[in-house]
Amino acid sequence: MKALSLFSGGLDSILATKLLQLQGIEMEGVCFVSPFFDEKKATRAAENLKIRLYTVDMGKDLLPLLLSPPHGFGKGANPCVDCHILMVKKAASLMQKIGAHFLVSGEVLGERPKSQSRWALKVVSEESGWGDYLLRPLTAKNLSPTFPEKKEWVKRDQLLGIKGRSRVVQLRLAESLGISNFPTPAGGCLLTDPVFSKRVKDLLARGKLNLNEIELLKIGRHFRLEKTAKLIVARNKEENRKILELATPGDFFLEVADFPGPVGLLRGEPHLILKAASVTSRYSDAPSTGVKVKYYQFPHTEEKYVEVNRAEDEELEALRIGGRP
Repeated sequence: MKALSLFSGGLDSILATKLLQLQGIEMEGVCFVSPFFDEKKATRAAENLKIRLYTVDMGKDLLPLLLSPPHGFGKGANPCVDCHILMVKKAASLMQKIGAHFLVSGEVLGERPKSQSRWALKVVSEESGWGDYLLRPLTAKNLSPTFPEKKEWVKRDQLLGIKGRSRVVQLRLAESLGISNFPTPAGGCLLTDPVFSKRVKDLLARGKLNLNEIELLKIGRHFRLEKTAKLIVARNKEENRKILELATPGDFFLEVADFPGPVGLLRGEPHLILKAASVTSRYSDAPSTGVKVKYYQFPHTEEKYVEVNRAEDEELEALRIGGRP
């Protein structure tokens, strides 16, 4: 008997997979990647459990859900319920290809108020179309028996009835099973990050969501100069490089001429150069007034110069998207 685990590499998915291994079920895992989460945790955890891991890119299918999630957003800008439905559908397709008999999820009733409420678990089961084949071993005794339980492919009395936000039971179970190498619960999905989610919602409000814009959201300091114009100022040399790589035709580059400082990228109209130069110079070693800033338009055109005063902190805060200095 083989099952396919929706495997993030977090403690819950590790425990759910391990519980079924102990029942003699052959386990394989599938992790999902997108611009907002990767496979690193899952890869390490799969190696520890000695299971085969498949990686499925769901980025293109996830982006439309951000524009208008049928079940709304959870924490931050995360369309969590619709994301889980999508994951189950994709996992079910893979399940059939590899000859697995059912799906396994590490979800726990009530652990997350939006995505793991009783309502949410029911919606995911029903709207994915695979709910009867979706076993949640950690919280199974709080839910109706699924097909694998009814067919006695797994022993229901050896499944658990964990519920609520406390992870005390999971931590004790991990200790009893000798599982010590697992990540902290936070940090899995960028869409739940408060700063990043504000930047995403700023883009959504302007209909600008695409892969290039999303990658830019991950770096630098972001400022909304006008409704259709944004400035990104790097924090270090690595971000300078990434900003240059992500530039598209029409973008403007700005850099303080005579003092060390970051690159600024203006995605907007030329009349905003002075304001963009003032903000960019604020993060350089230049003095407060009379700062000479070089700029050019991508692809590389003639370099020009403007002289500005550094932006005041009050102006920066009024323009900043999502916080973080």
